[in-house]
Amino acid sequence: MDEYSTYRNPLSSRYASDQMSYNFSDRKKFTTWRKLWLYLAKASKELGLDVTDVQIAEMESHVDDVNIKAADEEERKIKHDVMAHLHVFATQCPTASPIIHLGATSCYVGDNTDLIVIKDGLDILLPKIAQSISRLAKFAEEYKSMPTLGFTHLQAAQLTTVGKRTCLWIQDLLMDEKAIRGVRDNLRFRGVKGTTGTQASFLQLFQGDHEKVKQLDRLVTKMAGFNRSFIICGQTYTRKLDIECVSALSSLAASVHKMCTDIRLLASRKEMEEPFEKSQVGSSAMPYKRNPMRSERCCSLARHLITLAANPFHTAANQWMERTLDDSANRRITLAEAFLTADALLQMTQNISQGLVVYPKVIERYIQEELPFMATENIIVAMVKAGGDRQECHEQIRVLSQQAGNVVKQQGGNNDLVQRIASCSYFQPIHDQIQCLLDPKTFIGRAPQQVDEFLQEEVAPVLALYPGLTSNSVEFKV
Repeated sequence: MDEYSTYRNPLSSRYASDQMSYNFSDRKKFTTWRKLWLYLAKASKELGLDVTDVQIAEMESHVDDVNIKAADEEERKIKHDVMAHLHVFATQCPTASPIIHLGATSCYVGDNTDLIVIKDGLDILLPKIAQSISRLAKFAEEYKSMPTLGFTHLQAAQLTTVGKRTCLWIQDLLMDEKAIRGVRDNLRFRGVKGTTGTQASFLQLFQGDHEKVKQLDRLVTKMAGFNRSFIICGQTYTRKLDIECVSALSSLAASVHKMCTDIRLLASRKEMEEPFEKSQVGSSAMPYKRNPMRSERCCSLARHLITLAANPFHTAANQWMERTLDDSANRRITLAEAFLTADALLQMTQNISQGLVVYPKVIERYIQEELPFMATENIIVAMVKAGGDRQECHEQIRVLSQQAGNVVKQQGGNNDLVQRIASCSYFQPIHDQIQCLLDPKTFIGRAPQQVDEFLQEEVAPVLALYPGLTSNSVEFKV
């Protein structure tokens, strides 16, 4: 049976990067188990247990040549994945066999490996978030002064700028970067804790020497690349950590969904488009279409990631006493899919942000359709300055606005409010000011300055944390 004859997870086969797919692979998992057994043996030897250099060398020589097929066959017989791999490793290392896994429990390799994979996964994601922010920041800088219709309630509102709207997306991503970096920086290792977290087996091995047990924990934690470990745990590390992690990734998904929804709405108005490749097909039936499939895919995957956030809450809530195994199957799926989905979203976010296309003439046309109504307050102020009465002017504009509105809504015509004001003798004192009063750039407030301040004060310090960012293009698989 070939690979196309069984179910393949689209996250690894279609969407996520090879780097993230490998991070959650069996190969990474089981070689990490062996590394952890090696760390424990090395630390035990350093602290005086009867572990020889020959045993260490034997284990080191077989860290990477994991016979996964043999371990699978063993697991089918004994129904225990850690013991199956332990048996296979011990067969390859007959001299070291007596000391492999000495004093440990299954969660020593299982949970500690999960923490290593989570840390490595966060290290994969964080630069991609920064890259997306960097590219959007350049786009915001370029279009910081380009007026565009703002929308509240999905109805045309006061003008903003294309760059200012982009900063709304960036601000959300900055919050996600901070949250995910916080999870990364606060990660702790489970360490060497024994069956129920009391370290009783190791205390026995070291003949009651508490300090050596603590040193063993610290040594293994450092070998695994962590600065600290949990002091308190049951058989597992607290599943609240999974809540923090997946919740942060789900929050990222919400940010991407919002941004890509905005892009889809703007694409429907032909104001902005995501990248569209020369050979890309938009529709099987309508060849002219340029569907925003990248943004649509982001929204689809983001919904999946958002729904995953509930799983860790249920798992943490249902951990009885020191541990129950009903967390295992759920976590195998939830953690991997959360990270692979987040990775897929960031692959596409980088791709979208590097090639956004803006259509200024379309934006200008929409502005001209709505601007006459928005300019009425400016016209009233100008008339008052010219000696007019505010209330009388308001009534004149109200009548003319209703007439122009009827032309637009009932007759399907263009908004002719400006022409009506220009031909009305009441407004004769400001006829020569009308065009200036209708300049779109007088309606965008401090938007360009806000963009500058935001990019300098909030974006730049975060991007400085990621000096290795490049301008290389990012492609997604299909």
